[in-house]
Amino acid sequence: MKRHLLSAADLDKDDALLILDTAEELAQVAGRSIKKLPTLRGRTVVNLFFEDSTRTRISFEAAAKRLSADVINFSAKGSSVSKGESLKDTALTLEAMGADGVVVRHNASGAPHRLANWVHGSVLNAGDGTHEHPTQALLDAFSMRRRLGNLEGRRVSIVGDILHSRVARSNVLLLHTLGAEVTVVAPPTLVPVAVDAWPCEVSYDLDAVIPKSDVVMMLRVQQERMNAAYFPTVREYSRRYGLNGERMARMPEDSIVMHPGPMNRGIEIAAEVADSQRSTIVEQVANGVTVRMAVLYLLLGGSEPAIGSAATVPGSVSGPVPSAATTERDA
Repeated sequence: MKRHLLSAADLDKDDALLILDTAEELAQVAGRSIKKLPTLRGRTVVNLFFEDSTRTRISFEAAAKRLSADVINFSAKGSSVSKGESLKDTALTLEAMGADGVVVRHNASGAPHRLANWVHGSVLNAGDGTHEHPTQALLDAFSMRRRLGNLEGRRVSIVGDILHSRVARSNVLLLHTLGAEVTVVAPPTLVPVAVDAWPCEVSYDLDAVIPKSDVVMMLRVQQERMNAAYFPTVREYSRRYGLNGERMARMPEDSIVMHPGPMNRGIEIAAEVADSQRSTIVEQVANGVTVRMAVLYLLLGGSEPAIGSAATVPGSVSGPVPSAATTERDA
């Protein structure tokens, strides 16, 4: 039984469906007058963020608090890290404080994997360098499933800065596991050298894939990670790889548009597309809290089976989600 969620590759189809089905049950909590469950009362979750973040950090904090966990927010700025403290020493400090779960975002690829060797609690990867972001892929899959139903055979196009995108890597792995057909679309300079080993197709022509895509996921141009000229100008990139109203009109009738955020409006996605009825961008933010509740619930809830267990039954929950009456009594 795995204690950590470090990569989308850690999840087989049963694990992924268990998380998505659990999130569907936990989504009912959002409609209650009291939105808290007593499931993780007495547990401590540490948000360990070495990179700036808004959506992911707040989402994990909200998820843990709705499950009644104690939350400690740790930011590298203003901490001993700025004085030269290593990741290992920070991890040992957290261990001494009795952290049951550590949510980590780091600018170095592989940092959560190292952290998992130093702490006894569960480690959740909230984004490491240009490597992976597994909970983002889970919330994206959850959002797709709510709009489109079963993902088996669905055609998903991921467009933009594939080279620097941890979201793209995690989504390709998870969506392939769930039976979707994934195509990554980008200029040749923004496609990783090792993309041939990924379970997806590669295209350099957005206009060719648009008419046959059930989902078009746009990625932010990560200029802060670029140390070379990957395309001539921003205007040229937007003309060839941006999703505007004209391109959206050529998408299938029931298709949807996604973006993990934050968006560069007018570069990779036009404002009219981002604000259209086909867009799930706001839904993705709301679904992020629910999906991360499900991951924390399954990893830290203390019930068998949990993520990574061969005995897991898709659609079941390790322990029933408390009823509304129980929630209101115990909150």
